[in-house]
Amino acid sequence: MFHATTILAYKGKKASVIGGDGQVSLGNTIMKGNATKIRELDNGKILAGFAGSTADAFNLFDMFERILEGAKGDLMKSAVEFSKEWRKDKYLRKLEAMMIVLNREHVFLLSGTGDVL
Repeated sequence: MFHATTILAYKGKKASVIGGDGQVSLGNTIMKGNATKIRELDNGKILAGFAGSTADAFNLFDMFERILEGAKGDLMKSAVEFSKEWRKDKYLRKLEAMMIVLNREHVFLLSGTGDVL
């Protein structure tokens, strides 16, 4: 069974937003209720949100940001490349985690299974 932080995204005609509950939990216990699991990337043009372990989030955010910089801010290209790298990594592909990344044109749900939705 998959357990993760709640993360939601909405993309409208004029605005996009990501929201999350910000909880870090261990089993049924909330260890921290105000964790930051949403980041602005590419000078605020892209939002990224994470569902899963906070430690994993830092690794995956850094990996995605590196790919995004290499793709010169192209979100679609970055999402596909990130998903490929995540799936290939022996450790990371076992994570029960998801990322939502979006800009004004696109919304992607990314996971270690290689799915880009």
